[in-house]
Amino acid sequence: MGEPLFDDAFRQKIELLHLVSKKAAAGQQLAARRTRKLGAGIDVRDYRPYAVGDDLRHVDWNYYASTRELLTRLFEEEEDLHVYLLLDVSPSMALGDGRKLRYAQRVAGALAYIALANLDRVSVVPFAESLRGVLPPSRGRSQIWKVFRFVDQAFTSSATDLRAALKQFVTQTKRRGLVVLISDLYDPGGFDEALDLLRYHRFEPLVFHVVDEDDLAPSLKGDVELVDCETGAAVRVTVTPALLARYAEAHAAWMESIAGYCRQRGVLYYRAPIQVAFDDLVLQVLRRGGFLA
Repeated sequence: MGEPLFDDAFRQKIELLHLVSKKAAAGQQLAARRTRKLGAGIDVRDYRPYAVGDDLRHVDWNYYASTRELLTRLFEEEEDLHVYLLLDVSPSMALGDGRKLRYAQRVAGALAYIALANLDRVSVVPFAESLRGVLPPSRGRSQIWKVFRFVDQAFTSSATDLRAALKQFVTQTKRRGLVVLISDLYDPGGFDEALDLLRYHRFEPLVFHVVDEDDLAPSLKGDVELVDCETGAAVRVTVTPALLARYAEAHAAWMESIAGYCRQRGVLYYRAPIQVAFDDLVLQVLRRGGFLA
């Protein structure tokens, strides 16, 4: 398997990423994604007539002085942001030497660290044809090693079914929040219905589309048998330059359809080639403001 997923060098890299996230957050509105409820915050959201038992400190005494009418101020209160890292562990992610899965695991680990260091609540949810376990929400930087141990394990799965897995997720998850989908999105059933489920249930999706650029130009020629790594279905084809060109065109159109869907619906989308160092990718996201916990 090569170098460890989460070693001291990895920790040093994500600590630097955390420092960048703090600097980026300083110039942005930190509460932009916070879940709000009426409570004892500092921002006035609304007013209502005073009722017996209301806290007198919340009465708008300036308004009373001019109208002799008692109004109670209602404040907005920030709740912890819940970040759900949905990690695709299907066979297509682990194909070959497992580079895509290892890359996705590192991205998940880095994002988890940044969110935990900013005191958000983080849950990791591996999935394939269904959820493959759930790490319950954790809070605080001290929880990162628990997250690392959970992410760096051997997951078993048989296929990819985004819609079924995400339907299970929205059914089981009551607390709304930011959902980071880390996947190659290779699913014969498509991706749009799955993302629509998240949006319909008022989660905020962010898509990390994990891409191996070697998939874009496979080094095949002649008569070959192609076997689906998830279903086992096989097909014999004769690979010619013309066929490879058609494949490249179809693959590019498929990727653009994903990016186009996300653009039209305001879903944050990041193409994540595994040939780009994971920390460089996360740094780009932080600088663009896509992941500030």
